[in-house]
Amino acid sequence: MTATSATAGLAGLAGTTKSYNITSSADPAAGTVATTGAADAQDRFLKLLVAQLNNQDPMNPMDNAQMTTQIAQINTVSGIQQLNDTMKAMAAQASATQMMQASGMVGRNVLAEGNQLAIDGSTAVGAVELDGAATDVKVQVLTPAGQVIDTVQLGALDAGQHGFTLDASAYPANTTLQFKVVATSGSAAVTSTALMRDKVVAVGSNGDGLTLTLLAAGTTPYAKVHTVL
Repeated sequence: MTATSATAGLAGLAGTTKSYNITSSADPAAGTVATTGAADAQDRFLKLLVAQLNNQDPMNPMDNAQMTTQIAQINTVSGIQQLNDTMKAMAAQASATQMMQASGMVGRNVLAEGNQLAIDGSTAVGAVELDGAATDVKVQVLTPAGQVIDTVQLGALDAGQHGFTLDASAYPANTTLQFKVVATSGSAAVTSTALMRDKVVAVGSNGDGLTLTLLAAGTTPYAKVHTVL
């Protein structure tokens, strides 16, 4: 039974001494009833149901099966709303737990997706993750303008993650250098992901989930962190 059918039942009574004025918050243009939750919808439904039961035509009473079906429907809506509220609470709790666990990473070094070389004195550090085995892997060192200033052969490498160190004594000082990995297997290219060493300085979250604030790369999704060192 809907609010429309209940109102129609009230309007069809003749000779009754009772009068009811059942109003709705429906928007005539939208044809929908504004609600603030399943509890409010259930309360309005029950009020309409009681009103129709009190004023139904004794010679043509409301069908019991129809009433039972509609009560079951409103209970289903209420149950779905409660389930949604429970899932939201569980998601918030899981997010808070993940944030607490991630806070232990502050101050730690990680390997995250990126192509910036980490310079430590006269040594440059980076890593690469290969999707497949490669017969030839080389690392190109580039300036911010994209100029190649060094190429280092790493040789044949298996699939997986591999770190490397380079002699940076001849590299330009006070310059943010980048690197590019070129991997092949015979004449076919092997897909690779460049990984940069960085330091976690803070943790946070946004609409996409947990984030880490890295010293060099800035805010980075947690999913882009491959290894905690």
